[in-house]
Amino acid sequence: MPDKMTHFGFRDVPVDDKASHVRAVFDSVAERYDLMNDLMSFGIHRLWKRYAINMAGIRPGQAILDLAGGTGDLARLMAPLTGPDGHVVLSDINAAMLNKGRGTLLDRGISGNVSFAQADAEQLPFPDNSFDLVTIAFGLRNVTDKQTALHAIQRVLRPGGRLLILEFSRPAPLLKPAYDLYSFSILPRLGRLIARDADSYRYLAESIRMHPDQQTLLAMLEQAGFEQCDWHNLSGGIVAIHRGYKF
Repeated sequence: MPDKMTHFGFRDVPVDDKASHVRAVFDSVAERYDLMNDLMSFGIHRLWKRYAINMAGIRPGQAILDLAGGTGDLARLMAPLTGPDGHVVLSDINAAMLNKGRGTLLDRGISGNVSFAQADAEQLPFPDNSFDLVTIAFGLRNVTDKQTALHAIQRVLRPGGRLLILEFSRPAPLLKPAYDLYSFSILPRLGRLIARDADSYRYLAESIRMHPDQQTLLAMLEQAGFEQCDWHNLSGGIVAIHRGYKF
């Protein structure tokens, strides 16, 4: 019986192999990940993340799970908002990225209300009803089975809790020609020059095209049991924030 296939960028790979391919990408780029984010987005990714945090409605004392948290950009912003009685779990499937995030937060003096967990978004090692908020920024497109991950997130959220997804999406048609030119011509060159890895950033561009568009992802949230779901486009739809609630 042939292996079940899924996409890795524009390539088809066996489902069981995708996680290892993604891991190799982030092992390669971990050390220069933050620098590349600043360069390839002209620093705008920091504004996107701050906007997402503002939409999250974080209150003191809340328990938050930051999935695919990478180098800790969201955790760094959220930890002070939860206060000493709250808690943020910075989680990533990739050990190199998680170690980078841990080091970044410790260097900034953020440690008292943050813990770290290497975890697969499809198989979250947390009890039911554990978190008030789950965030995932620029990570969902790398998950092999996104629907399974959304169900897992819904399970670990407490009633009244919310999911917030910040992810690349479908830009407005007028932006598409310039966006495609940048994504497939300039971005890999930046990757080669700065991260010494053009292939990983070519995968980034391809993975964005294979990710569900705004309306499709909204339907996936509803299928996973989330309610009052919505999305908000940023930068003409290059990025979108999706929200859903568990009641």
